[in-house]
Parts: sequence; structure tokens; C-alpha cells
Amino acid sequence: MRMDILKKTLKVVVSISVLIGIWQLAVLSGRYEPSLLPSPAKVLEGMAELIKDGTLFTHFRVSLTRFFIGYLAAIAAGIILGLLLGWNKSVWSFIEPVVQVLRPVSPIAWFPFIVLWFGIGDTPAVVIIFIAGFFPILLSTVSGVGNVDAIYLKVADNFGIRQPQMLFKIILPAAFPLIANGLHLALGSAWVFLVAGEMVGAQSGLGYLIIDARNSLRSDLVLAGIIFIGALGLLLDRLIKLLETGIEKQWGISRRGRN
Repeated sequence: MRMDILKKTLKVVVSISVLIGIWQLAVLSGRYEPSLLPSPAKVLEGMAELIKDGTLFTHFRVSLTRFFIGYLAAIAAGIILGLLLGWNKSVWSFIEPVVQVLRPVSPIAWFPFIVLWFGIGDTPAVVIIFIAGFFPILLSTVSGVGNVDAIYLKVADNFGIRQPQMLFKIILPAAFPLIANGLHLALGSAWVFLVAGEMVGAQSGLGYLIIDARNSLRSDLVLAGIIFIGALGLLLDRLIKLLETGIEKQWGISRRGRN
């Protein structure tokens, strides 16, 4: 176990070092102005500046609050509707065409209407996150319910388990591996569109931090913001994986069953 952790850590260090090395070589080549491509050292100074004056943590708090409200709402709505629609295939056959038409539409495309309907402030960003996360979770849940082994349903019926207990005690755990895939897709999509939404319609948050730095001609802070966004997104992904592992252990689900 320790050897595996050491190998993974070594790979991460090597890959990041190679990336920084290529970045530094591009800076030293002289083909780019410092205002267009700051050096790694300059960006590191910018990161320290954001941490020192508290700006980073202020925007972190705002973005994370928006993200968790929208993402958790998408999880609740996506899983509940997915369970119900996946179980009622006749109803899903009517709703699926509408879902498939709306799903490919970028949440940002809805932004003009979202502003008109919900005004400005935190709500538009939360709605964009909800839209970005809802469809992957809904579709993965419907698919998971449809792929539940029929033998589970027969055993539950033999033990006299009826709805809604069957839906939440039998079908949900059996469908969870596919739902987990949807949670990962939704997290990545929601995080991307959170930043995009903050860039076009917010006065705070990590997306706004990047736009504000660009308007101030601080490319070092722009890159610092990008790095912080990527790092925080990675941490959120790892957090979701830990929660999934805990749920799988509680329900006795083998990780080998996950796609």
C-alpha cells in the first residue's frame, strides 16, 4: 500500500515538474511578452499575493457555496426523478425525447433567460450549476434502474417488499454504480460551468477573479486563478470518490461492478 502511494506521488511530481519545465522554456524562448505569458515564479508570487490578502479565500467561499447548492439540488432532483422515470418506462418513453433535446444545450445558452427570470446575484450561477449537473445524473440513474438484475426484484417480491421500499432499498443500491458515474460527470460539468457563469454574470467567485485580473492586465493572477480552479476541482472529485466508497461499503457493493 505504501509503495503504491509512493509511486503515485512520484508520478504526480514528475508530471508537474515536466509541465513547469516546458512552461519555463517557453518563457525563456523570448517569443512571448511577460504580460502574455508570465514565468512560473511570477505566477507563484501572484498565488501568494491572493492568499496573503485574503482575496482567494473570499472567492473560494462564494464559489463553493454556489457550487454545493446547485450540485446537491441536481443530485436530489436527478436521482429521485431518475428512479421514478426509470421504473416507469412508459412515462420515460414520452419524456426522453424532450430530455435528449435539452441535454446538449449549453447551460450558458440559457443565461439570458436565467437573468430575466431570477435576476442577478448568486441565483443565476446556482441555476447554471443545477442545469449542468442535472442531466448527467438523471440519465445515469435511469440507465442504472433499467440495468438492475431482475433476480433482485424477484427476491424482493418473495420477501414481500413493496413500493416505495423496493425503489429505495433494492433498486437504488443496485443502480448506484452507474449513478456514481453520473455523479462524476455532473461534478466536472457543474464545476466548469460554475466558473463560466461567474465570468459572465457575477461580481464575485473564482470566475470573476480571473475576469477581474484580466481587466487589470494581471496575467499572473489569471494563471494563478486557473491553477486554483483546477486544484479545487481535483479535490472535489476526490471527495466525491471518498463518499462513493463509503456508500458502497455500507451497501456491500463491489467496486469491480463499477464501469
